[in-house]
Formats: sequence, structure tokens, C-alpha cells
Amino acid sequence: MRITLRALTHEDVEAHNAGEDERTVRWLTGGYGAVESTTVHFDRLADNARAGCGKRGFGVCLDGRLAGYVDYDPDVGDGLETGDANISYAVHPWARGRGVAGEAVRLMCEYMRKHRIGTRAAIRVDPDNYSSVRVAEKSGFVYVHDFTSSTDKQPDGTPVTMRLYVHDL
Repeated sequence: MRITLRALTHEDVEAHNAGEDERTVRWLTGGYGAVESTTVHFDRLADNARAGCGKRGFGVCLDGRLAGYVDYDPDVGDGLETGDANISYAVHPWARGRGVAGEAVRLMCEYMRKHRIGTRAAIRVDPDNYSSVRVAEKSGFVYVHDFTSSTDKQPDGTPVTMRLYVHDL
């Protein structure tokens, strides 16, 4: 089993959208992607990569097949300290339970360290998202505290309580 990260392209849009399920929507995106919105998102990530700033996203591949998504965003401030860069990720249902998310997070931290992006990687997670809590803990991230998000909302509009984990880069 080989897990790699690579830039996302328009050829990935269909597989990326097909990999979204109710868990992805609940914990990460808030809604299902459409061809047009996903294409625009991938173009924005590519523009950020060329400019060397903002959110960078990568396809997570398992043995060459797109199995998920991981990004870092140095501009997220909600619950974070200066120098923290937020990591978000999702794994397609067919690839879950195989260590893909943990390896994607490790590879992302390696990339951030190499490119001197931030001083700490941060994972902000809803405490009810037990899978992501386990990924943070197994990946060596340290629990800092719970906080009330100023940006993330529950479906009923109330603020989400987030758990913050960090890892020195």
C-alpha cells in the first residue's frame, strides 16, 4: 500500500465528487460538490500554489487511485495562534480504515516543514468526529483545548465547539 500526495487537476473532479458522502459533507464541506464548483475550487488551489500563498490542497492517492483530499491553510485564524496552519482532510469511503488519513497528515506536515509553512500544524475537529480525533492523536498531534468556533456552525446555526490539536513543525 503506497500513499502519495499530488496536485489536483480537472481530471480529478469526477472522482473527487464521487468520493463525497454524508460524513464528508457533515465534517468538512457542508454540501456536495458539483463539477463547476469543484473545478473552481481546484483552480483556486492551483492559483494559490503558483502565487505561493493561501490554502494549498492535494489529492491523496492510494496506490495511484484518488482516495481523498488534504489541504493546509495558513490563513485560518479561528481558534489558532499566529504561525499555525490548519490541516483539513477527507478520505473516500472505499479507502477508510486503512491508515490513509494519518499518512496524508504526516505527508502534509513533512511538506509544510520542508517549505517552511507555519510553525505548527493544527487540526481543528468537532469532538464528535471520533475518526478525526483518532487521526490527530495517532499522528502525534497534542490536544490544546476546546473552543467555540467563530466561523463554523451546526446545521441549526449554533456555533460548533471545536477541539484543537497541534504539532510542531
